[in-house]
Amino acid sequence: MVGRTRTPASASRRAVSWEWVWLVPRQLTHGGTHGGASFVLDVRGSGYLDRVGTERAMEGEMSGTAVRLAALELRRVRDTEHHPGWALIRAENAPVAAAILGTYLAGDVRRRPAAELAELVESELDELREAGFDLPRTAHAYLAEWRAQGLLIRRAADESRTETYELTAEALGALRFLDQLRTPRQAATQSRLATISAALRSLAVDSDPDVTVRLTALEEERARLDERIARLRSGEEPVVDRAAAIERARDVVQLAEEVPADFARVRTELDGVNRSLRESILDGDTVQGRVLAEVFRGVDLIAESNAGRTFAAFAELVLDAEAGAAFADAVGQVLDREFARELSPAQRRFLRGLLPALVDASLEVQVTMAAFARSLRRFVHSQDYLSDRVLRRELTQTLAAALPAAATTRPWAPSGIELSLTSVPLASVGAIQLYDPQESEVSGDVEVHEDTEVDLDALRALARETEIDMAELRAAVNDALAFARDVTIAEVLDRHGATQGVASVVGLLALAARHGVAHPEARERVEWTSVSGVPREARIPVHTFTGRVP
Repeated sequence: MVGRTRTPASASRRAVSWEWVWLVPRQLTHGGTHGGASFVLDVRGSGYLDRVGTERAMEGEMSGTAVRLAALELRRVRDTEHHPGWALIRAENAPVAAAILGTYLAGDVRRRPAAELAELVESELDELREAGFDLPRTAHAYLAEWRAQGLLIRRAADESRTETYELTAEALGALRFLDQLRTPRQAATQSRLATISAALRSLAVDSDPDVTVRLTALEEERARLDERIARLRSGEEPVVDRAAAIERARDVVQLAEEVPADFARVRTELDGVNRSLRESILDGDTVQGRVLAEVFRGVDLIAESNAGRTFAAFAELVLDAEAGAAFADAVGQVLDREFARELSPAQRRFLRGLLPALVDASLEVQVTMAAFARSLRRFVHSQDYLSDRVLRRELTQTLAAALPAAATTRPWAPSGIELSLTSVPLASVGAIQLYDPQESEVSGDVEVHEDTEVDLDALRALARETEIDMAELRAAVNDALAFARDVTIAEVLDRHGATQGVASVVGLLALAARHGVAHPEARERVEWTSVSGVPREARIPVHTFTGRVP
């Protein structure tokens, strides 16, 4: 180990300035009785430090610097960036969150409607409470908390007016880390080391600018293939053993499990690119001028971004028909082998659905990129960015003016300014009652009646029960006028009576309002008999009929 300690210059009796004392371990080789380590003393400023001590001291200093920088960077990620991985691992109910999110959003289904996920989480919470977990909140509350922590992304569904939930790339990475803790794998396998070796060898050859080196490597590779073909024809090439096949299959699964997180990361980066391009347009600097010019020229800035180019290269491989057919054929052959039974059902299901999942994810990201590009072009060509730029500038100036005012003026201090705020009445969609045709549907059989003769007197009596007989009232008024120049409602009733009870009174009032003369200051008493035979009376304004009622 390499250690150092601070020593003040005043503590030394020598005529040198002691700043740092380095203790560098050196193995004891003479005598061999102690088997321990000696330490080379270096007093910086004295100019004395042997070569071995200097090298090891420099290594120790670099190592200490690397550790310090790594610790500072991790603390910054934890405290300032609020990394979702930290939030999930440090959460009080981390086992619950990891189990629920991993089961419903990290398996075969990577996205679910918000209502469906809330229902699933609520059912799981009930069972977890019975198992002893303290979960006082509702499913919607936990989903909102996980979304605020950056574990979930809520998006609008393209095919319906609903919202969906999916895991972020950071959440997928944290879940994979927790899964490795739960089911640890071997630290190193032969297939993984072979994969690393082959990748390094290929990179070294492909990146060599010397053509002869690459030709030599290809010729050596061809010679190895020819030798292997010869062994196969002679029967000397053995089939890979069961243990090695299982090991390679599990390494393939582990490597493929990282792809969904890559897709989520690319989509998040595309969201950031779209947002940064819009912000650059609104900033009003030289950068936005270049962005505007490129958009007007028809340049697809989304596809030309780093995230767009990276995804385009990946999607070209995934969506290639020939490569896809070969991939699907290889997966089918591997799963038909005897050793594939050693894989878990989830691993076999993951391999079988890997290519369709990759194709669906690729198409989805392509649709997202196209939508972002169209939206950006429409944002520019419609001149909407001009009004947004003015609003952004006004808000920036307002915030700049409010900053010095905040030191002297409290936010709730009256300003003397009245603003007319507009509002929209809000109502819950659940309160709307939809028309149900089944409510008016006749459930029984329709009864058929035979035709009969109509009794006009019975129909007239039925009509009198529901309607005022105005013809009878007009005849009564005209008959009363035959004996006097003018008559009131009470006089008409005295002569002919209220044959329909209070309905006759109401009808005479209606006729007097249209054909008579009203005397609001005067009152008269009218009498009638109700349907039940009870005498009634009331005082009404006086109305006079002075002529015949048509």
